[in-house]
Amino acid sequence: MSLSVLLLWFKVSPAAPIGLRRPSPSHVTPPPRGRAPALAVDRRRGRLARLRPGKTLLAAAAAAMAELALAESLIETVNEIASISDYGCAVKRQYCNLARRLKLLIPMFEEVRESKRPVGEGAAGALASLKEALDSAKDLLRFGSEGSKIYMVLEREQLMSKFDEVTAQIERALSAISYEELDISDEVQEQVELVLAQFRRAKGRTDPPDMELYQDLLSLYEGNDAAADPTVLRRLIGNLQLMEITDLTQESLALFEMVSASGEDPGKSIEKMSMLLKKIKDFVQTENPEMNGPAKVEGSTLRSAGEASADGNHKAPIIPDDFRCPISLELMKDPVIVSTGQTYERSCIEKWLEEGHGTCPKTQQTLASTSLTPNYVLRSLIAQWCEAHGIEPPKRPASSHTNKATSAFSPADRAKIEVLLRKLISDIPEEQHSAAGEIRLLAKRNADNRVAIAEAGAIPLLVRLLLTPDSRTQEHAVTALLNLSICENNKGTIVSSGAVPGIVHVLKKGCMEARENAAATLFSLSVVDEYKVTIGASGAIPPLVALLSEGTQRGKKDAATALFNLCIYQGNKGKAVRASIVPTLMRLLTEPEGTMVDEALAILAILASHSEGKAAMGAAEAVPVLVQFIGRGSPRNRENAAAILAHLCSADQRHLVKAQELGVMGSLVDLAQNGTDRGKRKAAQLLERISRYVEQQKQAQAQAEEADAQIHHTQPLSQRDS
Repeated sequence: MSLSVLLLWFKVSPAAPIGLRRPSPSHVTPPPRGRAPALAVDRRRGRLARLRPGKTLLAAAAAAMAELALAESLIETVNEIASISDYGCAVKRQYCNLARRLKLLIPMFEEVRESKRPVGEGAAGALASLKEALDSAKDLLRFGSEGSKIYMVLEREQLMSKFDEVTAQIERALSAISYEELDISDEVQEQVELVLAQFRRAKGRTDPPDMELYQDLLSLYEGNDAAADPTVLRRLIGNLQLMEITDLTQESLALFEMVSASGEDPGKSIEKMSMLLKKIKDFVQTENPEMNGPAKVEGSTLRSAGEASADGNHKAPIIPDDFRCPISLELMKDPVIVSTGQTYERSCIEKWLEEGHGTCPKTQQTLASTSLTPNYVLRSLIAQWCEAHGIEPPKRPASSHTNKATSAFSPADRAKIEVLLRKLISDIPEEQHSAAGEIRLLAKRNADNRVAIAEAGAIPLLVRLLLTPDSRTQEHAVTALLNLSICENNKGTIVSSGAVPGIVHVLKKGCMEARENAAATLFSLSVVDEYKVTIGASGAIPPLVALLSEGTQRGKKDAATALFNLCIYQGNKGKAVRASIVPTLMRLLTEPEGTMVDEALAILAILASHSEGKAAMGAAEAVPVLVQFIGRGSPRNRENAAAILAHLCSADQRHLVKAQELGVMGSLVDLAQNGTDRGKRKAAQLLERISRYVEQQKQAQAQAEEADAQIHHTQPLSQRDS
């Protein structure tokens, strides 16, 4: 059972109504004279169930088997509870007490199973209610063992409320059991009554929380920088038992599943708790450089902030946040993009999807599809970063899909593809539509399909359908090409088949979903440098800017990633500026939702090196916005904002004056001390430029004052007096 299921609030049903108690033997109606009492035999246990008048032999046997199954199910549930251990520190005492009390019920269930006397109706109903209560307790206890330790500390009050509900449910079920209807010994009955008394005494009584642990975590969670004191972090690590890399990885996975299933603004919570866990993880790796399993890249160890290298002369690089998977917090080897535009390590997001989740772990938005698009740009940036820091770039893990031979595709499946291709060239629009839709789904399914479909000659036929007047067929065609483009070898075939103009046509004229997928297709193709030139020359950039401005959230993400990739090529930067991308990006930066800030600043940082880009940003009065992000943005956004401002100030000193007037100095000093490596360099450049400007101003003022003094000294006395 996944942790997300465990976190859901379990329905606590009221105890089942107690049935009529079995009448005493003196009130039992005897069978008619001359007829022996009927007996039902349960062959599995040798149990005899005396039939009541009017009951059939089959019904009695079924009732006996149901009683036996219920008893065995109760024993199995308690044994599962007994196997659960290692509860989080925030709930350990209460959960251990609950598990210990429930284990004391096993003798009663065993005697019920061994009894040859049928269970009364009332007792059977009470045992069934107890089974429901034990199931809830098992889920709650497993939650306390496998869930996020951070979550349990911060949300302890909520968990204790659920704990009280479950224990009350168990207490009601035990109270409803009539021992007269159960064939159990006096000793077992006394033990059950003792357990019931313990539940009654414990009702509403919980241990006070560890306020020091709670306050330590809360201060980090709420972003209090003072809480980053090493003493506080060491105390947290010890109390939470997060001292090994395996503990931290498990905590990360548990945190995502648990918070995503809660109803308390999961997107915001998961962002803050993940950042909190990252602080703890960085500190653990800093304190324990020899710990088992630090972040490694193919044999090269990546140390955390502050850890000295082997020669002791410099500090090892810190992995940028954007290069870490939001789930595992490790450097990504095979980054992929989901439909919401977020990027994850392929193995982590595949595991998330395999567990049945249909949402994006970071944003909690519903995924429009489960397709994963390789993030070639980020993979390239990670490789460049590794190379710049003398680290061997990560290699993609071997994929079982990509290693399969094309011969694994059966002749029958190939024949199916050939039938679909014949429909693509049919004169009947409905056949074209259905065939394009089926090819779209086949290409999405796996790598073998993408190879086989391309080998069969589907790509040129799909390219023709990009210009069809049928919007549904057009959408299927462009999406099929998107799925086929995931295969590296298919990219060249798509471009050489003349697909780019057709894709641009869909980007301009198609329905919204078709436009989104057209943008994603251009992004996929643009990872090849020569295709950046081809796509830029095809007129794709203006409609991409339009989609960035007016699209859905997903459409904006698709357009932004495509534009970012295309603008890496210098020749496309001017095209983007002339398509009014800068005003669009500035508007995205100032939107209250702030959902496109990361992408907008990243694109502006690329365009800021272009003369037209600098001029457009100056005209858009970007400096006040940039100063704000330098002061309060994420580490990567502060870095990009500083890089943009550095470019603007190098071209026009008026921007420098404006930034200084807006109080950028304090933020730059902080960035120079606490920012990313690139952020520190850009902040240092700006501080040096501002310092030089201030010194020049002082010198100019001193020279002016000296000149005025000389003029005053050379004037005749009569003129001075006047």
